[in-house]
Amino acid sequence: MHKIWHYVDVRRALVGLHVFLAVLAFTIHFILLSTEKYNWLGGVGG
Repeated sequence: MHKIWHYVDVRRALVGLHVFLAVLAFTIHFILLSTEKYNWLGGVGG
């Protein structure tokens, strides 16, 4: 398993992982904001 890090750059893998998780988080939040039930910005009166 440790040999995989000889072929993959650790910094590039970590940056890619962070970018992927940020895009995933934004996507989930925007999907939830587009629904009636989970839109926390609209509030009760909004």
